[in-house]
Amino acid sequence: MVLDLERLGQLSGVEPGCIAQVVAGTAAEVPLEQRVHQRFLRLRATRRDKHGREWPLAAIADDFDAPGASLGPLNAGTGLPRMGHAAGVQRFFGVYAGFLLADSKSAVERALALSAGAATVPDGRDDLEHLSYLTGMTPQAIRLTLDGEPPMPPLKEQVHRRFEHLRRTRVREDGQAHSLAAIAKSFDASGQSLTRVAQGEGLPNLAAAAGIQRFYGVEGGYLLADDTEALATALALIEAELESAEREQENPMLAVLRAHDVRSIVTRAGRLSPRGWKSLADHLDDLLAREGQLGRPAEPEEGGAP
Repeated sequence: MVLDLERLGQLSGVEPGCIAQVVAGTAAEVPLEQRVHQRFLRLRATRRDKHGREWPLAAIADDFDAPGASLGPLNAGTGLPRMGHAAGVQRFFGVYAGFLLADSKSAVERALALSAGAATVPDGRDDLEHLSYLTGMTPQAIRLTLDGEPPMPPLKEQVHRRFEHLRRTRVREDGQAHSLAAIAKSFDASGQSLTRVAQGEGLPNLAAAAGIQRFYGVEGGYLLADDTEALATALALIEAELESAEREQENPMLAVLRAHDVRSIVTRAGRLSPRGWKSLADHLDDLLAREGQLGRPAEPEEGGAP
């Protein structure tokens, strides 16, 4: 298979000319501020408006109720955006929640759909607990998301829950949670800088968010991804895990993933803008209402395609 470097660059945010070195493991990692700046410029260059022009900063920022000037430092490469603004930029352009933060290797691997190295969990967890471990979502939130009614908590609350989930489920060897000081020290900050995040009273800055995710070894969008994206990512990881173990015939979860073509749907839907997501959801609701079904595949018409 011949890889389309331009396409991989668009999906990953990595410059096409650097992808070969990233895959080979010889590329030097770009500092966070420079990386986020480059990814933002690449979004503007490759995802243009209907007239083929770059989206103005004011239009992007207006989508999440912020002034265009707030994106000036990000556009100029002179500063990192606030976490809420980073989330808004990614939603505006319809990219996954870790697009701006992911290191080059992770970004390219995601674009290649390798999804290697799924998180290891202790034996004995059932499927919902496994998904909860991977996503930071509660089992109840997972059920609602699978039913098409994902919870929509405020970003601050979501980040707080995901952070606390990481501290509770990825503990030290002695079974205790890592201290805020130990986490912050890994990215040259003080434990006090994470106090408000741990208490659910504030958002970390983008550098701290990247540091937290790096400390716990989770992907770059872990804290920012909404429940639908987080669950889709976890399902993709599980599918890859099942395939590598060659248990396709005996595992019912893999059969469901294949029957509903989850990977294909998630991949294509991930390119949609927020308006596109809403249109897709409305269309699916309309189809289900007209067919009187609850997520069950429609029976093919006689003589029609299966």
